[in-house]
Amino acid sequence: MSNEMKALSKAKAEVGLWMVRAPVPEIGPDDVLIRVKKTGICGTDIHIWNWDAWAAGTVPVPMITGHEFAGEIVEIGRNVTDLEIGQRCSGEGHLINKTSRQSRAGKFHLDPGTRGIGVNEQGAFAEYLRLPAFNVVPLPDAIDDEIGAILDPLGNAVHTALSFDLIGEDVLITGAGPIGIMAAAVARHVGARHVVITDVNQDRLDLAGRVADVTPVNVANQDLKDVWAGLKMKQGFDVGLEMSGNQQAMDQMVENLVMGGKIALLGIPPGKSPVDWSRIVFKAITIKGVYGREIFETWYKMIAMLENGLDVRNVITHRFKVDEFEAGFGAMLSGSSGKVVLDWT
Repeated sequence: MSNEMKALSKAKAEVGLWMVRAPVPEIGPDDVLIRVKKTGICGTDIHIWNWDAWAAGTVPVPMITGHEFAGEIVEIGRNVTDLEIGQRCSGEGHLINKTSRQSRAGKFHLDPGTRGIGVNEQGAFAEYLRLPAFNVVPLPDAIDDEIGAILDPLGNAVHTALSFDLIGEDVLITGAGPIGIMAAAVARHVGARHVVITDVNQDRLDLAGRVADVTPVNVANQDLKDVWAGLKMKQGFDVGLEMSGNQQAMDQMVENLVMGGKIALLGIPPGKSPVDWSRIVFKAITIKGVYGREIFETWYKMIAMLENGLDVRNVITHRFKVDEFEAGFGAMLSGSSGKVVLDWT
């Protein structure tokens, strides 16, 4: 194995990423070295590509970006006993401390000292990735590398969708990006009755209809109340999954929920947003903020669902060799793609 590798780096504090040669990471006693085979492009990677205010204030330069991946273990630290060379894997990209109250209570996803690969630490857009063995998620044969590379965003969808009981419930999802679409597929898989997904991007809504048995609604030209009335829902939706970060979508969700409805929030608004808290109080609505994945409960559940018939493959709309990464980012920046996967083999 060469001591150098190909990698995509935020090499300069400006728009774009650059293909570079970088040293292959050296692993510690509790780490593994993974040969990366497939990676997914995330919305976070788009923020870093665009070098917006969040990225400029968060990401040190230079930084190998990327955190959605699947690959194969090629080296193991001396303290690692439960993994093997040649084992296929994905991994949790949130690197946690284990000394906080949250971590000591087993709530790893709430650790306040969390750092992200590809954001705060060197990431997965590379031929090789160093990862703590603790973060490795082995892949069963039923999950190929392409699906393995999008388990991170699928985990966001699963964490959000399973925040509340969905069996027999009517669910409203605002935001038909890839995670919103996957959340719709999860909601149907676990037994929701009606699942309605809204957006103003018709391409994304058409994709949602191809991925899952849902009702796509373009709120630019359809009234949401007419939609749920047409589905013979007497009062509105029981559960809302807010995936857009759009204030108007959030307001529509509150107005179309039943009394005592529940909302899981994954979408991140671009700044401060006005909230009509009195409306939320008088409708007795429960709101839960969702961040990342429950480590590792979400991983167990989504892998089990994939092995048991959950199908999200059609959410992947573009596939590129890594040397064509600019075309991959172009597809994401178009606003009409689903998931974009880069092939490193």
